[in-house]
Amino acid sequence: MSFNNPHARRQSHRVPFAMLLAISLGVFSSGCGHTVFAIQVGSASSKLEEAREIGAEKLAPYEFYFAEAHLRKARSEAAEADYSDAIEFAEISEEFAEKATRLARQAHRSAGR
Repeated sequence: MSFNNPHARRQSHRVPFAMLLAISLGVFSSGCGHTVFAIQVGSASSKLEEAREIGAEKLAPYEFYFAEAHLRKARSEAAEADYSDAIEFAEISEEFAEKATRLARQAHRSAGR
């Protein structure tokens, strides 16, 4: 490499900068994964508890137990530090807990008529 050539100097700095950027992104994203997971699993847990309180175990069993199983899997993935999968499972759990709650409320309304 010639130090008199300005293009050669610029190219030599690109590789370390790209590596530094990739390493930084990896470090920051792995640190945030746990935080995002904690928020998501907390939300899914509270939605599942809400579904349990209104009787979704009996009134919307498929949705309730599907949500419960995904919450367990989310916690399992997080225990192995696989936060991207854990977050995804927690999101699915929350979605189905909300469905179970909605169906259980509809069943209560239908029974009241």
